[in-house]
Amino acid sequence: MTGQPPNAESSREFVKYTFFKLDRSWRRLEAGQRREHIAEASAVIDDIATACWTRTYSLVGLRGDADLLLRQAAPAVDIFQTTVTRVLGTGLGAYLDTPYSYLGMTKKSPYRTHRHPEMESRDRRSWDLKYFVVYPMVKKRSWYALPQEERQKLMGEHFKIGHKYPTVKINTAYSFGLDDPEFVLGFEMDDPGDFLQLVEDLRLIPTSQYTESETPIFTTIRMSAREALQTLGG
Repeated sequence: MTGQPPNAESSREFVKYTFFKLDRSWRRLEAGQRREHIAEASAVIDDIATACWTRTYSLVGLRGDADLLLRQAAPAVDIFQTTVTRVLGTGLGAYLDTPYSYLGMTKKSPYRTHRHPEMESRDRRSWDLKYFVVYPMVKKRSWYALPQEERQKLMGEHFKIGHKYPTVKINTAYSFGLDDPEFVLGFEMDDPGDFLQLVEDLRLIPTSQYTESETPIFTTIRMSAREALQTLGG
């Protein structure tokens, strides 16, 4: 895995989460052929990572409808199309589907203020912690009907809860007009239990009543491309 996280003053960039699901017929291939497919696909992903910030995650054993996540950030969306085209062009790619795909863009939070300086340190691509939880989110239209001052106050309480869990790092992508969700939220941590408690605490504050949807939720484990592909059964 290659690529360096940008500093907090970096310009906007596009973010892409591409989920792959493996056809189980691949596991009936001879072991040698499966190893060749993994070697080819991992080499392709590693090469992509030299030109585009890329991280790989496995969902095997954690979710039934997706096995692999490619997480990318780039200045233009075209490279995401190139990525999937190259991956699907491999021997392994003939057995892969993309059941979920989310596109967004980074930008400064409209609710960030000098009272919440902790948000400044969160403007980066990744902390490369072991676990990564990602999900799309849509807010109710009634949220946008609130005055800015009221939304700011509610988000201040939201940030306060989040600040109690410094071991959980957040990455927010904005998808207005680019994809079906309004946001794609990503959280990194070394202990998923910390995230569970954070989410439970957030259910108790008023902002939660303005959430329209926040599923599906994907819990993933960060790995190298080869390691993630080997969890497929190679």
